[in-house]
Amino acid sequence: MCIHKLYFFFSNMRNVKKLSEQELQRLPKSSWHDEYKLSAWIFVGGLPYDLSEGDVMSIFSQYGEITYLNLVRDKDTGKQKGFCFVCYEDQRSTILAVDNFNGIRVLGRILRVDHVKNYSN
Repeated sequence: MCIHKLYFFFSNMRNVKKLSEQELQRLPKSSWHDEYKLSAWIFVGGLPYDLSEGDVMSIFSQYGEITYLNLVRDKDTGKQKGFCFVCYEDQRSTILAVDNFNGIRVLGRILRVDHVKNYSN
């Protein structure tokens, strides 16, 4: 009786493994993030107007070393416009930032975070 149960267990495990392998073959080979693999830039919109460059760096440096930050400001008043562009040292940090910060609420405002394919200021 025990041998029969053991055979049944291993037979089921082989079937589960085979189904898993078939499922993996049907999945797309790459992520949507791959379209942006040559850019270490992200766009951040919906920023609270009270945040400074240091505040934004503190928030977004959780996922990697920031090499450049452009907090866009009004030319006449100098007040920030609620969006910025962030460049990470490592492109993989952009994936973490987009996946983890897009849609979160910061000081009552919902952030929009997305990849930037070609940044120019």
